[in-house]
Amino acid sequence: MPRVKRGITKHKKREKLMKAVKGFRWGRKNNIKLAKEAVLHAWSHAFVGRKQKKREYRSLWNVRINAAVREHGMKYSEFIHALKQKNIALDRKILSQIANENPDVFKQIVEEVRK
Repeated sequence: MPRVKRGITKHKKREKLMKAVKGFRWGRKNNIKLAKEAVLHAWSHAFVGRKQKKREYRSLWNVRINAAVREHGMKYSEFIHALKQKNIALDRKILSQIANENPDVFKQIVEEVRK
């Protein structure tokens, strides 16, 4: 069998790793062993962070809707229940945007739900 030299492959792998750790602090930006471990941890935290972001946004939308609904004399839970009873299919993100940007339209939605 012919001899296989791995220089190019190894160099490309190291370049890719160093690109991923650019901006890291201390030895983790230029020490290969530390960089490998730092990247593994960073990517796992990034995965978790993407899930947490969705959670945090949903709670933010709920708070915004609750604040807007209370101005019209309702509670958040009553409002959401009434929406489902009336088969109004607006999700919390859209309701939050309407409440924030168009309070008059949101007032009409609340009035429609109240009937």
